[in-house]
Amino acid sequence: MSTADPRHSVFPEWLRKGLDALYLGAGYLGGIFLVAIFVIMLSLSAGRPLGIDIPAGDDFTAWCMAACAFLALAHTFRSAELIRMGLVIDRLNGRARHIVEIACTAIGTVAVSYFAWYAIDMTWTSWKFNDVSQGVIAVKLWIPQMAMAVGLALLALAFADELIHVLFGGSPRYEKPPVSNDEELIERIMESGA
Repeated sequence: MSTADPRHSVFPEWLRKGLDALYLGAGYLGGIFLVAIFVIMLSLSAGRPLGIDIPAGDDFTAWCMAACAFLALAHTFRSAELIRMGLVIDRLNGRARHIVEIACTAIGTVAVSYFAWYAIDMTWTSWKFNDVSQGVIAVKLWIPQMAMAVGLALLALAFADELIHVLFGGSPRYEKPPVSNDEELIERIMESGA
């Protein structure tokens, strides 16, 4: 395994900054949809006693929830916050671990790219056939489906980005380094919200 700096990127600095900004921007957009869920749910709860009804409020909440989840995936992956099962890989060291990291990242890239392809195809088909929702308010389905397609495409890009990084000898950036002391352990526990 190469001893390359794990922060080093094989991409030019402008591209690395652009990709990181893209992932972060999608994460912020996911956060905006999280706030939208809160506002809609609060409006639905507060409106009931006042006799105010928000048409299709449940539909909009569900679409915002999907947008929140999918748009934040790439940023969550790059921030080493996705749940990762390391039962086998954590027992490996050196070249064996590096090879398994490459294999896992390649499999993840292929799997996420497959889902992204079909999400984009579904969104395109909905746009092409002018599909609309069946709720109280007719919404063109490609609009809420777009968040899933974009989120999965960005996650596929993030996986491919990481695969290239690991292939060229970098340490995976999607995992946090081991805890070195008790204070760091406590800080990580507080950051995770556990």
